[in-house]
Amino acid sequence: MYFKDFIAAISLAMALCAPLQAMAERVALVIGMGQYKNVQPLQNTINDAEAIARSLEQVGFTVTLANDKSQAELLDILQSFSFQAETADLALVYYAGHGVEVGGVNYLVPVDAKVKVATDIERVGVSLNQVLKAAGSARKMRVVILDSCRNNPFVGIKGFEQTQDTSTSGNTADPNGAPQGLAPVNPELGTLVAYAARAGQVALDGAGEHSPYATALMKAFGEKNVEIGLMFRQVRDEVLAQTQNLQEPYQYGSLSGEPFFLGDASRDGMLSDPEAMKVAWSATPPNQQIQMEAEAASGDTRSMMGLAQLLQNPLDERYDIKEALKYWKSASDAGEAQAEYEMAKIYENGLYGEAQDYAKSLELYTDAANKGFAGAINDLGLIYFQGGFLGLQADRAKGLDLFRQAADLRHPEAMFNYAGLIDDGLVEGKTPEDAAGYLYQSLRSGSEQVLNQLRTAPNSFKVATRQGVQRLLKANNFYKGPIDGDFGKSTQAAINAAFGL
Repeated sequence: MYFKDFIAAISLAMALCAPLQAMAERVALVIGMGQYKNVQPLQNTINDAEAIARSLEQVGFTVTLANDKSQAELLDILQSFSFQAETADLALVYYAGHGVEVGGVNYLVPVDAKVKVATDIERVGVSLNQVLKAAGSARKMRVVILDSCRNNPFVGIKGFEQTQDTSTSGNTADPNGAPQGLAPVNPELGTLVAYAARAGQVALDGAGEHSPYATALMKAFGEKNVEIGLMFRQVRDEVLAQTQNLQEPYQYGSLSGEPFFLGDASRDGMLSDPEAMKVAWSATPPNQQIQMEAEAASGDTRSMMGLAQLLQNPLDERYDIKEALKYWKSASDAGEAQAEYEMAKIYENGLYGEAQDYAKSLELYTDAANKGFAGAINDLGLIYFQGGFLGLQADRAKGLDLFRQAADLRHPEAMFNYAGLIDDGLVEGKTPEDAAGYLYQSLRSGSEQVLNQLRTAPNSFKVATRQGVQRLLKANNFYKGPIDGDFGKSTQAAINAAFGL
């Protein structure tokens, strides 16, 4: 089957299927470490974790609470959470406990950690990268909140000496010379890492039942009309006020341009339809629009993108396409990959009064792709694979490589496309098992294309690929039938379960 026929089959399958209803769209792992066996215990962490867990449950999260766990227990919990997150739109991890940085790597400290020299933490701790990987399988958005670095529990241990005070607020250096706080991070697109205190600062444990940061988070979680980006800014302001500017929370990474109202799941903007996205941003009340305008003026690109989509909605009385275009351009000029991708489409098609400019469009597609924006990588793959777009001739080898890159970034459409190309024998060195792997991962990532194709036209894939899908379904406990390539009732039920229906 040729690629254009494959796309046509996808469109037909999608037209035949009814709207889908998925399982839990919000999952959270809440971790509290307090009763340490080999270092100073912490007073408020368990209270904080339990209160945060209740707050998240109240706003629609399916919550796993893990208090006072050993390293082995925590690693098992992270593995289970990663599997659970694959069918959720948002995965959130909250950690309250000791956290340290060694060699530029941040570590959570389990209750059984025993450290004689600094490098022991690599063996007995759990790295932030492991936590990010567990949350990273979520379909749309990942948030990791670290209410840690309350002090360095390993004062006096070899390797934790500090030669200089890098404090910006006066509370970083331990009086015994031990380094404090966590190192900055650079998470992938669509992931936000929120620190209770800036890198290098110490977060306060608090004089009451909860830390200042946990108190501010719980208050913010209950606000129904606050979009998540503004929510974290309000948390920052609240903590600064509570601590007389001694502790400043900080965020690393960038969320997508999709709105998310943590306090009201019914208003989430986790939608693939661009028109629905505009409507979702239009849920932003006027007072928050003013806040977003202030944040955009200070250079916040996510606020720029939100305002652009809000102003693009013709059903909203605030509709102003020229102003929307200004915000898209500002975010794109600031180097925001998603905005560059949107502007590439605008220049490609000559939208909103802009002249059609293929050279500029290709430049922006390429720049967004080089920054790891999977949507741009996937679209470039199609442009090069088929040819005829943006004045380019077909370059199938380049197109295939771009599809692979986007698929390996877990872009649902790219995984589906690449699986189809492998199944057609167009990717040298790849087997039906590889095609099955990409189909399965696309299914788990929420691709309605692959779900509908496997529901309505499974025989468009070769028998060996279908058998590979069945083997993966069986390996993950979704399927118990024979590996025969026949997608009957039991296989269909397994496919639905793997998708998260």
